[in-house]
Amino acid sequence: MFDVRLPLSGERFGVVYRLTGTEAEAHAKARDICVEQTIEFPADLVTGGDIRTHILGRIELLQPAPEGGFEATISYAVETTGFELTQFLNVVFGNSSIKPGIRVERLELSPGLLQAFKGPRFGRDGLRGLLGAPTRPLLCTALKPMGLSAEALAEFAYRFALGGMDVIKDDHGLANQSFAPFKERIERCAEAVARANRETGGKCIYMPNITGPADQVTENARFAKQAGAGGLLISPGLTGFDAMRRIADDDAIALPVMGHPAFLGSYVTSPDSGISHYALFGQIMRLAGADVTIFPNYGGRFSFSQEDCRSVAEGAAVAMGHIKPIFPAPGGGMDLSRIPDMLETYGYDVMFLIGGALHKRGPDLVANARYFRSLADQI
Repeated sequence: MFDVRLPLSGERFGVVYRLTGTEAEAHAKARDICVEQTIEFPADLVTGGDIRTHILGRIELLQPAPEGGFEATISYAVETTGFELTQFLNVVFGNSSIKPGIRVERLELSPGLLQAFKGPRFGRDGLRGLLGAPTRPLLCTALKPMGLSAEALAEFAYRFALGGMDVIKDDHGLANQSFAPFKERIERCAEAVARANRETGGKCIYMPNITGPADQVTENARFAKQAGAGGLLISPGLTGFDAMRRIADDDAIALPVMGHPAFLGSYVTSPDSGISHYALFGQIMRLAGADVTIFPNYGGRFSFSQEDCRSVAEGAAVAMGHIKPIFPAPGGGMDLSRIPDMLETYGYDVMFLIGGALHKRGPDLVANARYFRSLADQI
């Protein structure tokens, strides 16, 4: 009944999982993952044929992990993914995500599978060219706090753009609230940044938050493009990673995409379960088309360690075929005094995201942004 022959290429991709427990317990978990992530059927009933030989996950390596426990590299036939991002993520960590003591550490992606994804439209080099910043770190700030009118937020955007910011994004909490309706906010802020660019000759872009109900995300993106937005902010933990991929791939939109970590924190905060910072904020964000990946910097108001953050930058740059490297954008309670330390951690290929601290420095937002820009220009 199950001894079937299938049109398979023989190509496989790998996922490295970290497993808790003794070696015997880790091996049992690895065997379980092979079944759970593919056939989800009693393996002893599948005794031969291509389902047993190729479709069933295969343990390629089991070895002690540096942090404790064991690392298991499990390979899967590329055809199990259907060459779709949703099913790919399902194979990587579908049912096994419900079980304790299993953490996705790294993705080892094969050439044929990578060809199914376009990845970031701009990547690091493209975004640098768009912003006219060939070597220095990029600078970003956020429009906040929630509760301000669209007019007030646009005034902030204008001042920040005058001061030399590269990217001005919506705070991820700005949606379609009555105090700053989506369309009015986008029109006012895009116009404000364009006006500042005309006055300074700058190339600042405004990236509104288009996260919203599933039937409105694409419409939001197209409206933002028409209104003059220079990029888009999306929270894939809320919309779904494939919604972000669809926006990034759409040639009629063709804008840089910034991925926000809202709702994704619980994936990475446990050392024994979930997904690593490297894989989630680095590799998966890239596959889903983000040109910039936002994450909380170490030493701020969140719990990420310096090593966690460094691993995001590594995942954002690791070789993945034609999938372009992207900018890590550490934020979350950062202030200007942290820039030298952050530069040592991330190097020049980073987008510094500083929000509230630009207001705390003083009431002159233009001067504050210019000071921020001067720090980057001196590097």
